[in-house]
Amino acid sequence: MDQENTNLNLLLKILKDVNLAIGRNLNINGASKSILSILQEYWDIISGAVFILDEEGKYLNMTASIGYKNNVAKKKYKVGEGLTGKIAETGKPIIVPRVSQEPLFLNRLSSWNSKKDSEQSFIGTPITLDYQTLGTLVISLAYDSGRNFQADLNFLTIIASALLQPIRVQQVMDVERRKLLDENVVLKHKLREEFSFNKIIGNSHSMKDVLAQIANVARTNATVLLRGESGTGKELFAEAIHYNSTRHDEPFIAVNCAAIPENLVESEFFGYEKGAFTGAEKLKKGRFELADQGTIFLDEVGDLSPMTQVKLLRVLQEREFTRVGGTENIKVDVRIITATNSNLEDLIEKNLFREDLFYRLNVFSIFLPRLTERKSDITLLADHFMMKYCRKHHKTVNRISSPAIDMLMQYHWPGNVRELENCIERAVLVCEDRVIHSYHLPPSLQTAESSNTMTSLSLKDAIISYEKELIKDTLKSCNGNIAKSARILKSSERIIGYKIKKFKINMKRYRK
Repeated sequence: MDQENTNLNLLLKILKDVNLAIGRNLNINGASKSILSILQEYWDIISGAVFILDEEGKYLNMTASIGYKNNVAKKKYKVGEGLTGKIAETGKPIIVPRVSQEPLFLNRLSSWNSKKDSEQSFIGTPITLDYQTLGTLVISLAYDSGRNFQADLNFLTIIASALLQPIRVQQVMDVERRKLLDENVVLKHKLREEFSFNKIIGNSHSMKDVLAQIANVARTNATVLLRGESGTGKELFAEAIHYNSTRHDEPFIAVNCAAIPENLVESEFFGYEKGAFTGAEKLKKGRFELADQGTIFLDEVGDLSPMTQVKLLRVLQEREFTRVGGTENIKVDVRIITATNSNLEDLIEKNLFREDLFYRLNVFSIFLPRLTERKSDITLLADHFMMKYCRKHHKTVNRISSPAIDMLMQYHWPGNVRELENCIERAVLVCEDRVIHSYHLPPSLQTAESSNTMTSLSLKDAIISYEKELIKDTLKSCNGNIAKSARILKSSERIIGYKIKKFKINMKRYRK
C-alpha cells in the first residue's frame, strides 16, 4: 500500500508540474520541451519526443526531444512510417515491450544501441482532439518485465492531452500569421497598383516627359529632387518612384520638413535614447532608421534650418547618424527623395541653404509642371476626381457639363492639381442631378475671366446663361442631334435651332 501511495503521489506531482509548465509557456516548442524534461526527471524515461502533424497531414515534424544521441533538429516522419508514423496514421497508441523484437522500430534517432544498451520499451500515443490526430508523443523506457504497460500508456495519454492547449494556440497563431502575410502581400500589391505609372493621370507632352524621367530613375538608387509649385503632386510622384523601384517591399517614410518644429527636427529625423531629455521614457527610432532598406521622402526640404542642413548633409555623405542622447553611430541604407517649391538657388545666394547640400540633393532633378502648363490634362483629372469622390461619398454623378468644363479650362489654378481635386469634390457634394454644372463649381471660379459672365448678373442674364448651358449640355449628351435634344427639353426643333443661332453655339463641338 505504501508503494502504491508513493507511485500515486509521484504521478500527481508530475501532472501538477506539467500543468504549471503549460501555464507558463503556451508555445508548443517550449511546452513540449518542459514536459519531456519533467518526464525524464521524475519518470526516468530514457528518451522522448513530441511530433506535430503538418498542415497537409503528410509529415510529422519534431517540436521537441530529449535523450537522443543523434542530431534531431530537423527529424520528421512520413505518416505511416515506423512506429511514430503508424500512430499518426491509425490514431491509436502503440506499446512495444521489447524494441529488439519490433521490425517497425526504425531507431532513426539512435535511442537504442543493440550492442551496448540494455533492452528498452517503447510507448507512443496520439495527441487527438475531436477524433482528429494533431501529433504524437513517444517515449522510451528501460525494459522491465513486471511493468504495467497499460497503466503507463493511460498516464502518457493524460500527459499528451495537456499538449492540446499549446498546439491549438500554435494553430491559431499560424492561421493569423498566414492571414497577415496574405494581407501584407495584397496590401503591397495594391500599393504598387495605386502608385504605378499608369495610375498617374495625364497625357500632355509635359507629363509624358516627367513620366519618362521617373521611369528612368525609379530602377536606380539615385537621390531625386522633385521641384514644382505647391499642389503639383510631388508626394504622389515620390511614391511612384519608390513603389516601382527595387525597394518596393521596404518602408516608404514621408516627412514634411515644414511641419516639424525646429527644436524637434533632430529627434524626429534621428530618434533619441531613453533618458536623453525630460519625457524621453523609452528609446524612439527616428524617420531615417524606420526607412532603413527603403525610401525616405523629405518634403519642403527648403524649409530646413541651417543646423539641420548640416546634420542632414552628414547622413547623405556617410549614411550614418547618432540618436539624440546616444553615442553609437547607426548606419542605414536608405534612398533619399526630396521635394521643394522653393527656389533653392535663390536661397543659396541669400545664405539660407547650403550649397554643398544642394549638390548632394540635386543628383537627379525632376521639374513638375503647373496645371496651367498641362491644360489638356484638366478634363482627365476632373473625370478621375469625380469618380473618386462619387465612390467616397456614395454619390451618383455621371459627367461634367460642357460649360463647367469650359470654366475649368479657363481658370488659372494657382493651387494646381490639389485645388482642382478640392473643387471637384465640392461639386460632387452639392450636385443633385447626376451632372456637374458650372454653378456647382466654387465661387473662386465664378469670375468674368473664368466663366465669361459678369461678376453681378441680372435675373434676365442669369436665366439666359442657365438656358444656354442647359442646351449645350443636352446637345453634348445627344451628340449634336437637335431633334433628340428638343424632345429631351420638351421643346420644338425650330425653337432649339433658333436658340443655337442666338447663343452662337458651335455645333461642331457636339457632333461626332
